[in-house]
Amino acid sequence: MVGVLALQGDFREHFDVLKKLGVTAIPVRLPEDLERVDRLIIPGGESTTIGKLLITYKLLTPIRNKIKKGMPVWGTCAGAILLAKHIAGSAKDQPQIGLMDITARRNAFGRQLDSFEARVTMKNIQRKPIPVLFIRAPVFEKPGKNAHVLARLSDKRIIAARQGKILITAFHPELADATEELHRYFLSL
Repeated sequence: MVGVLALQGDFREHFDVLKKLGVTAIPVRLPEDLERVDRLIIPGGESTTIGKLLITYKLLTPIRNKIKKGMPVWGTCAGAILLAKHIAGSAKDQPQIGLMDITARRNAFGRQLDSFEARVTMKNIQRKPIPVLFIRAPVFEKPGKNAHVLARLSDKRIIAARQGKILITAFHPELADATEELHRYFLSL
């Protein structure tokens, strides 16, 4: 059973892709929802807000614990920021899951109106470039020895990485209508 964190952000679009793939998914809003899922997608949105809501709904520690026990998790944009051990450009008290040995630099491309679409190829995942959207997106820096870079922009900035069963992408593949390969890859973890 796939869970999609449904507190804030673009969770509906992930449900649409999963439905297209014939995969059953449920919204995760409370700890009892989390108990029903085998893997979790943490969508894009606003990372500080999602982090505060994780505390309000008593999900932060249960999510962290399930990931530590081996639950596959995929964070897109804000979700990726929450999964990073270090966050550059945020308040020191920003709540985070903090399990991936990498630094996420928030809003690396500027403001909302600096959003853009790019074509990305992720190493060992798909053969041809797919369109993805960067909306106030992070980039990733200083990957630890267990964090493997999966994709970079032409300027060499890291935009996707994996550590064990933790997958992070700086972009919003669910909004570009070409993401089934990435969702399939996550389902294979």
